[in-house]
Amino acid sequence: MAVMSSLRDKTHIILYILLASFLGLIVFEWGMDFAGFGGRGGRGQNAGRVNGVAVPYSQYDQVSRQFSENYRRSNPGTDMSPEIELRLQEQAWNTVVDQLLLEQQFLKFGITVQDGEILAAINRPDPPQVIAGNFTDPATGTIDRQKLDAARRDPQNSEMWVQVEEIIRRELKIDKLIQALRTMEHVTDLELETLVRQQYTRMDASFIPVPFSFAGDDSNYPVKEDEIKKYYGEHRELFAEAPSRSSDFVFFPLIPSAKDSLSAQQEFVSIRAGFATTRNDTDFVRMQSDRPSSINETLDRSDFSPVAGAALFGSTSLRAGSILGPIADSGSYRLLKIKSVTTAQKPVARASHILIRFNPNSRADLQKANALSDMIFRELKAGGNFAELARRYSADPGSAGKGGDLGWFRSDRMVPEFADAVFAAKPGAIVGPVQTQFGLHIIKVIGFDRKAVVASEIVRTIRPSSETTEAIRRRAMVFQMDAKEKGMDKSAAADNLPLETTGQFGRHMPIAAIGYNDKIDEFAFRSSEGDMSEVIETPRGFYVMRLTGKNDSGYRKLDDDLKAGITTEIIKEKKGEFIKNRLASLAASPGATLSGIAGADSSFSLFTARDIRWSDGYIPGYGVDRPLVEAMAGMPLSELSGPVQTQSGYAVFEVSSRALPEGLDIKTEEAGIAPQVLGLKQEQLFSAYFTALRKQAKIEDLRP
Repeated sequence: MAVMSSLRDKTHIILYILLASFLGLIVFEWGMDFAGFGGRGGRGQNAGRVNGVAVPYSQYDQVSRQFSENYRRSNPGTDMSPEIELRLQEQAWNTVVDQLLLEQQFLKFGITVQDGEILAAINRPDPPQVIAGNFTDPATGTIDRQKLDAARRDPQNSEMWVQVEEIIRRELKIDKLIQALRTMEHVTDLELETLVRQQYTRMDASFIPVPFSFAGDDSNYPVKEDEIKKYYGEHRELFAEAPSRSSDFVFFPLIPSAKDSLSAQQEFVSIRAGFATTRNDTDFVRMQSDRPSSINETLDRSDFSPVAGAALFGSTSLRAGSILGPIADSGSYRLLKIKSVTTAQKPVARASHILIRFNPNSRADLQKANALSDMIFRELKAGGNFAELARRYSADPGSAGKGGDLGWFRSDRMVPEFADAVFAAKPGAIVGPVQTQFGLHIIKVIGFDRKAVVASEIVRTIRPSSETTEAIRRRAMVFQMDAKEKGMDKSAAADNLPLETTGQFGRHMPIAAIGYNDKIDEFAFRSSEGDMSEVIETPRGFYVMRLTGKNDSGYRKLDDDLKAGITTEIIKEKKGEFIKNRLASLAASPGATLSGIAGADSSFSLFTARDIRWSDGYIPGYGVDRPLVEAMAGMPLSELSGPVQTQSGYAVFEVSSRALPEGLDIKTEEAGIAPQVLGLKQEQLFSAYFTALRKQAKIEDLRP
């Protein structure tokens, strides 16, 4: 059915997520050693408690190790960074907590599974996943019963089969829990009819949207401290959060020295000779390169930084059989063995841009963006420097500091609107504004190129030497000792070092600008406010941290940032009330019409649109505004509405027609979507139920 084609009964997806440590972690190969859940030893302490029930560390450690092993199997050759390891530990902890919560629900509902039920499940045409995943005949798509029976009878598998039956028992318990919850949900005829009408209804309407900016400057709506506190109290649940910390820090990055760079470059002297004479480029590259798959690749300027690309494609030695490099390119050296020089099928382009961001659902925001775009174009026509204007106005942090330069790129590396504008222009042209999902772009097209090479290459990342690392470590240690004596602020200022902030971060969560780091995490959640850390080493460099804030209340603190956010919301409410009252007054006047209201203020605009879609809130020629379209759907025809809130302000409207497609059989559509809607509601109920369980549970995380 077209109405709910995106809805599927995903209940068992949730089931298998909750069974992750059993179904997602098991490597089920007959004859291999099989360790059941909690089967290996761990630390002799508790990892935590859930509703007072202890979680043995051995139980958590088992799942954590399995997550790590799965990651290594799925990502061969990839280093396990501290950030990845910490993320996997969090997944393991959440899995163990979910399992224990499930066990508590089984007890609550009196859910048990008898041995006979396990046998019956195994013999079903659709057996549990652990059976189907290992005994399905790929040729027929059915269970290979002979193979299954042989595996069950094999004495070597007796201990393993006990674990398999426990997996099946748990799956059947979850099935019963889902069935128990399903009885709480049903679908009404009214819900089905509303869904069908929402999908197919089209409307014609006229409306006057009035943005919040109509109410004037924010300064006209002062907000008092007690208003902020009242809003915070009335909307407290919006600010619920886990215990959090905040810190400031000084970072000493591990940057290779000039000596390290020269050393890496000199390594290529012997490599170059061997690369030139080897008859087996594949093995040579695999042994010598940080990118072992770089064999006979077609490369154009977009595969290099602009400087590196110029060095390669501008070389007088660029010919088949030549060895070029090492070429410095974005923190690495590249040595290329040219197989052929060719012409690319499609050109690459180089361009700069100035990005102006705006809210696409706010007409006022779009107007501001267009006004800024017009101003920038006027400056460019008056001889303004594009790079300087990009540094001043562009909202793209990756290119603004480089004067808007995006380097060389293929068309498929940019969003279609941007690529179409660039590749249709001539070198030197300034085009735009071009609107994309990112905002408005003013683009300067620098040039095009079709040169390409087929080459194998050896790439070496320039890494800091142990000598460089020790020098940076010593510098961090000297700073830390000085900061303990004089204070972090004074020491950072004296050494001309930036003192950065983390913002709020939770335990075992990524930290802004830092990422996952268990050492920083441990310092933050075991220290007192004002404490300073020792030097903390990470793969990126060294940190000296100072804990600036603790919040264990369960709610975000009413700090300056939150006050500013609440102030913005209160001002919006006050502006909305002003606009609402203005429109209500105009709509209530005798003989009021939309055209009359539009003429009452020169800033008002009257829009008329056909085929407005209730399903997604799309208004042709205007944009998406779900609240406005929802209001239109419930309004009697040819009747002037009162003020209704929209995505960006308020509006009054009049619906002239509302219709369903000819020949649409509502009852047939309802019958078709009923099972899907019920499945979705049951899924949402189960998800909400389990989310509520987690929220209400007393979960104590005692991991170090």
